[in-house]
Amino acid sequence: MSDPVARVSHQAISPAERYERGIALKKAGLYKAAIEQFEQAVGDRILAVKAYAQIGLCYKLSGRYEEAVPAFQQALKAIPASPKETVQILYVLGRTLESLGRIAETLEAYRWIRREDPAYRDVAERIELLSVRRQGPPKTT
Repeated sequence: MSDPVARVSHQAISPAERYERGIALKKAGLYKAAIEQFEQAVGDRILAVKAYAQIGLCYKLSGRYEEAVPAFQQALKAIPASPKETVQILYVLGRTLESLGRIAETLEAYRWIRREDPAYRDVAERIELLSVRRQGPPKTT
């Protein structure tokens, strides 16, 4: 039998409080617990973008890159994401994809960023390096 007081106090925590708890847990390096808090915050339409992005960051910080990718993709699908948030999420998604060696997807993310904000961080250099790497070494005859 569950404790009704615990159940009521559990339900009384707002998505915004869940998000803030998640941030604190993430800062403490408690990624699994942070993800649980962020997952409860995504139900709030206004927090969904940030909560999904934080889930992705927690997975990435704990070395779980494959799990980070769909979280970042969910963040990009959530509404309302500002253009600035979209660029920031795409950059972290791109870096994650790059770590996984998924070059075509990485280039797609970086090129989208370049169209939106040509001077954003090191995107131009990354596109150039990845494009060269993708083509392979120069052929000698």
